[in-house]
Amino acid sequence: MNPNINSSLKVLFVDDEAPIRKVMANELPRMGYDLTVCEDGEAAVKALETSRFDVAVLDLRMPGLSGWDVMDHIKKVSPETDVIISTGHGTMDVVIEALRKGAFDYLQKPWKLTQINQTLKRVIEKRVLHNKVTALERRLKTVEGATQIIGDSPEILRVKKMIETVAPTDSTVLIQGETGTGKELVARRIHELSKRKDMPFVPVNCGAIPENLVESEFFGHKKGSFTGADTHRKGLFEVANGGTLFLDELGELDKSMQVKILRFLESGEIRRVGDNEAFRVDVRVVCATNRHIEEMVKAGSFREDLFFRINTFEIHLPSLRERKGDIPQLALGLIARHLKKETVPNTIIAPEAMRMLQEYPWTGNVREMSNILEHATILAAGDVITVDHLPGHVSKRIMQPGISGSPELENFNTAAHTKSLREIEMEAIYRVLNRNKGDKPKTANELGIALKTLYNKLNLYDTQTKAG
Repeated sequence: MNPNINSSLKVLFVDDEAPIRKVMANELPRMGYDLTVCEDGEAAVKALETSRFDVAVLDLRMPGLSGWDVMDHIKKVSPETDVIISTGHGTMDVVIEALRKGAFDYLQKPWKLTQINQTLKRVIEKRVLHNKVTALERRLKTVEGATQIIGDSPEILRVKKMIETVAPTDSTVLIQGETGTGKELVARRIHELSKRKDMPFVPVNCGAIPENLVESEFFGHKKGSFTGADTHRKGLFEVANGGTLFLDELGELDKSMQVKILRFLESGEIRRVGDNEAFRVDVRVVCATNRHIEEMVKAGSFREDLFFRINTFEIHLPSLRERKGDIPQLALGLIARHLKKETVPNTIIAPEAMRMLQEYPWTGNVREMSNILEHATILAAGDVITVDHLPGHVSKRIMQPGISGSPELENFNTAAHTKSLREIEMEAIYRVLNRNKGDKPKTANELGIALKTLYNKLNLYDTQTKAG
């Protein structure tokens, strides 16, 4: 560590004992610290009115305002100031209370100069690390740029307006739309336009967490609270404290977790697994789902009271089929992203290839387009993207206009061969999937099969088709 870095640390030292103040007034500046000494709590409060301090060393027992009082005042007027508690009457309960209130550390009198110096150096190390993280985050934001929602169709302009309206508030937001329409993108944009933009944005796919670990992932756990809990662990709500927690695929949570999410939304409190004490966190919740929550409420699989809480402000994302006028602009934006460029010329996509992109049904929406254009960009190797660079099923969909819906149906060309039982089954599945506009839970329900079975059939057929 730079030996002169101590001079950048502004220290407020508060103690009612004159001999200790005299020693500190001599020794801490000699060590390089920028020091202000106060004889009591009232003087400390006045100093805080005119100066900013990086750290305050507070004696707990003083006439008039106590160290506890000054600490509470600091948390209100200067929350970025780290607090070190100092007392000669400390017990373990006092230590615990000080740390619970947010103290950085605790010193038991009589302490040595080396002890306070080491403690202050830890404050410096913490601040250096924080500055590095902040600088890295800013560099990443500079490289990545702000989240862009591409398109100027009436449908997408309506979405942008709703984002701008709700972002400055702390309201819970429910984003609904088909898979691949960009729900996380909208959630990130809401966060970036909010007062929480400099705090964490924490996305989580509710359907991707094993059922037995969901509560621990969300709320954290105490050491020893269950088999495998070898350490204390923060949950996602704590990680997102001060920022935004994005709960994607909310409809996948079982009703027991729905109750716990509802409890947080109503109280602002969470409780770690294995802990009896609840505590508050400041988190804005943005939810998203591709399932029909209203139908789930009617079916009894989603709590009505939770639906009312998360549906304070609803944003419905249109499918790509509903905003085909955005396809040229969106395609150029996605290619620029894959090439890691700010913009690309309109001529990077040949007219015939662009026509195919505009006529393709896009069951997988923007996510499917992104994957197809990444494939084409790799094949084109910097040249103009032509029809030959697009995956075969895209051109096949356009060449066989008599078959409508999902591109996978183009594999079922009855003039070319006799269908197998497997193909007949898949044709039936894709026709129902198309009719339901890609809604897999609704499709599985209509076909009378489990959602997992539907996914297995689609994945297996997709693998076989690519292998063939």
